Amino acid sequence: MPFSMKQTKLIQRPEHLATQVRPPNLGLVYGVTAFVSIGALLFGYDQGVMGVIVADKRWIDLMHPANSWVTGAVVSLYDIGCFFGAMSIGYLADAYGRERTLSIASVVFIVGAVIQAASYSIAQITVGRIVLGYGVGACAGGVPLYVSEIAPPKIRGRIIGIEQMILCLGELIAFWLNYGFFYLSTPDWWRIPLAIQILPAAILGVGCWYWVPPSPRWLVAQDRHECAKEVLARFHGDVAADLEMSEIAESVAFERAVATASWTDMFRMPVLKVTLLGMGVQFFQQITGTNSILYYTPTLFERGGITNPHTSNLATGGVGIVLFVSAWIPIFVFDRLDRKTWLQLGLVGMMCAMIGITVLQWHAEHNPGDNGNYAIVAFPYLFYLSFNVSWGVGSWTYASEIFPVTYRAKGNALSTMSLWLACYIVAQASPPIGDAIGWGLYIIYSGICVVAFFFVRYAMVETRGKTLEEMSRLFGIEGKLADRAGMDVQDALKVAGVEQRTVGRPTTP
Repeated sequence: MPFSMKQTKLIQRPEHLATQVRPPNLGLVYGVTAFVSIGALLFGYDQGVMGVIVADKRWIDLMHPANSWVTGAVVSLYDIGCFFGAMSIGYLADAYGRERTLSIASVVFIVGAVIQAASYSIAQITVGRIVLGYGVGACAGGVPLYVSEIAPPKIRGRIIGIEQMILCLGELIAFWLNYGFFYLSTPDWWRIPLAIQILPAAILGVGCWYWVPPSPRWLVAQDRHECAKEVLARFHGDVAADLEMSEIAESVAFERAVATASWTDMFRMPVLKVTLLGMGVQFFQQITGTNSILYYTPTLFERGGITNPHTSNLATGGVGIVLFVSAWIPIFVFDRLDRKTWLQLGLVGMMCAMIGITVLQWHAEHNPGDNGNYAIVAFPYLFYLSFNVSWGVGSWTYASEIFPVTYRAKGNALSTMSLWLACYIVAQASPPIGDAIGWGLYIIYSGICVVAFFFVRYAMVETRGKTLEEMSRLFGIEGKLADRAGMDVQDALKVAGVEQRTVGRPTTP
């Protein structure tokens, strides 16, 4: 058989289960989610690993960055690589499958990690950061795209929450590995944490190629309906698989009958509305300042009056603990409230944290050496507690679920691209703006939180509990696509070969 980038193996029901009615297998859903979320672990690890490194005198003496703009570029040009990696999933995930896209991303990631760890100049490490960023960007968009397509509707938020928890585990590991290796006497200590990430990337790449099943929605789009039904049955049980297959096949056939999934369509009505919502929610997730704190936590504490680098690094490690512990909360509670409710509650807490950082950096500026300056440690912790229970899960969940089936890969690519664009802006601009106006930087972030609050309240449409196939009707896309094709919905359904719309939805827990 000739080599193919796609998964082409026949996926069949095991013979020994031929006469059994299989129940939902949530253990398999959680297990596959945890495995592919190694991609999120890589994402989190690289979010946390550079902050301590670029602030260390030994790294500065070796690399000789000319100024804070250059330091910001080393950190932030990684986000440009992530930007292009995110964009690539719009093609790769449709052409080769969601899980094979993660394998491709892992290979690129490993190349970038090797270049980074072997660097001896600003130019070298920047190139490594960009290459590695491509792999991270594709993983960051590809993981929620895949897990949202295997998750039952009622626990989709929990599934994305598991991914977010593993992302935060990556940040925790990065913080504490940095803290441990920082005490080595060698000036090259930082190469070790940059090289360690090669191992999980290799495991992800091999596992996604040989073990992880394709997305059932991708299989339907490839006209492999029996394979898709078998994958659904393994995850959700036989009864739910029958119902879901009807709904998925109907959506794919209908969208094929009335539209072509082109990039141009993403910026034309009626799809434009969900494109702007997906890009908007991901842009606000970053522009509210999360990575300004994460990338430059040691600098934040230094400006807050904590001048001992070991104390600062220890407090930075505490950020990783708060991130990881708080990431467990949405796994159990996120699906109990509306998406919009969580996002608004989170913004209130995030804004209060930014105001606290502002006040205490101002206090440290006027009262250096005051023991009260140590109170600043609490406010990044408050920020990430608020962020993790809301935007950390909510923005990824929302952006991964709102697009119609045919447009999902491209929509997810644009949404994730928007996140990385905001991430680049924050990472590049934070050091020079912080140098210029100090604590005023966090006043800016507080104001952005207010703008984001109004965006959530008045622009977003609630999606909790809806199947992915219901999104087209929820956002009014279905009827408008049919109108644009010169048909009404019923005529379009007939053209698509759908005699009667599926009634009822799977009731998997």
